[in-house]
Amino acid sequence: MLTGIGIDIIEIERIRSAIERWPGFTERLFSEGERSYCDRHSDPAPRYAARFCAKEAVAKAIGRPLRWRDVEVTLDSSGRPRIVLSGEAAAYANISEGASLLVSLSHSRDYAVASVALVFGEPTDGPAENLSPPGVWT
Repeated sequence: MLTGIGIDIIEIERIRSAIERWPGFTERLFSEGERSYCDRHSDPAPRYAARFCAKEAVAKAIGRPLRWRDVEVTLDSSGRPRIVLSGEAAAYANISEGASLLVSLSHSRDYAVASVALVFGEPTDGPAENLSPPGVWT
């Protein structure tokens, strides 16, 4: 059952400027794994922006402000993004009670966007062939 949804969009240039202007910006907001992933790309700003949006979208789906680093975007074995919560964020989302978060990230030249759905119960079984092929995740 869908119990919450959140979406966020940001201009990538805002994140790029923040990274350049404020030392420690990425360390304050992003986990070591997120920084490692973003920084290995020639232009990390779009990926940081998408993850920033994901953190905001999670807070909207849960319905309360969260600590930045309590929300982490990781990648599963196929490269699909997933949300990992820790600390208060995990408690607020009732992850231990069978909730899960579904996330979608995207970016263009100028904008990054993320949408998150908070779902309780077992995910529906669907054919694996409906999943996008590896390598299409941002």
